[in-house]
Order: sequence, then C-alpha cells, then structure tokens
Amino acid sequence: MTEASQFAVGTIVKLKSGGPDMTVRGWSELNKAYTCQWFAGKKLEQGHFPLSSLEVAQQVPKGE
Repeated sequence: MTEASQFAVGTIVKLKSGGPDMTVRGWSELNKAYTCQWFAGKKLEQGHFPLSSLEVAQQVPKGE
C-alpha cells in the first residue's frame, strides 16, 4: 500500500503527538504529505503532514 492510499479524503486523523482532529483533504505528491484541515475556533486552518506523523482519530459516537 502506498503512502497516498493510507487515508481517504474525508478521514478524520490527528497527529500522533496530539492536537485537534483534522480532516484529510488530499495527498500532495509534491510535498509527499497529506493536506489536512481543521478549525481553530472559527478559523479554518490547513497544513501538510507526512504519513508517519498521523493516525486515525478515535471518534466518540454522538449521544455518549
């Protein structure tokens, strides 16, 4: 499996070191990294992160 196919667009991920949940926006072949976006308050942020720094975020079902 290639790095680009590890996370599908829309997957909720987080940095292994912590931080906010982020949504995968796509794979950047140029940067060899995933483009992710997240909200910091009301501001939409985005950044590029290598596969080795990301993991799938644990989602808590609504209502629990």
